[in-house]
Amino acid sequence: MTGKTFSSFPKEGLQFLRSLQRHNNREWFLEHKSIYEQCLKEPMSDLIETLAVEFQRFAPEMVATPKASAYRIHRDTRFSKDKSPYKTHIAAVFPRSGLGKHDGAGFYLHIAPKEVFMGGGLYMPEPEDLGRVRQRIADTPDVFLKIIGSRTFKKLFGEVTGDQLSRVPRGFPPDHPAADYLRYKNFLASRRFPAEVALRPQFRKLVVETFKGMVPFVRFLNEPILEARRLKERQNALLGGAPTARWSV
Repeated sequence: MTGKTFSSFPKEGLQFLRSLQRHNNREWFLEHKSIYEQCLKEPMSDLIETLAVEFQRFAPEMVATPKASAYRIHRDTRFSKDKSPYKTHIAAVFPRSGLGKHDGAGFYLHIAPKEVFMGGGLYMPEPEDLGRVRQRIADTPDVFLKIIGSRTFKKLFGEVTGDQLSRVPRGFPPDHPAADYLRYKNFLASRRFPAEVALRPQFRKLVVETFKGMVPFVRFLNEPILEARRLKERQNALLGGAPTARWSV
């Protein structure tokens, strides 16, 4: 930790992202790399470290470190027709301690040339984990519906979003009280703002408000996944095997 406190992103950072859209090549990036470092990468690191302190107040189980949270700006072009070398946004993810970076529900934000996106949830889970979350919703529909129907959740996020099946998956009754949510393949909640919001002194407060408002939602989604991991570790321990490492960055 550097001990720095985040205030906001400088306007030069947003200008850099907009210029990168037009000049997405290695030569231009290297020529302007110092702007990226000073006006995007460093402020994002400061924001992550500031959130690490904030999380201790309302979500101590969530991970916030520059190494684990910050995404690289370089694109993986190996399997893409688009060979542009750089992302035109800067992003960070905040996973649940004890789960992999993309294995459970977490928080996420990015700043793009035209928007700020922040939110989170469970995105593209493994089939086994998706089944566990659906079963938890089916077993405790009142709990889940209360969380997503709360005044805070409705005010901040409106409703749950994500890809859905056309019908309730096999094994669940079509008339289940939470049938609509059993069809989901991703469980997401988000907010979008104009990109200039990231330049304002209130930006940190807005991020904290967003993540704090989705803590019950994220915890509900993570509970069955964590229970399954712990059970597997206990079984491995009884069999004399080493527990499977889940953390990856």
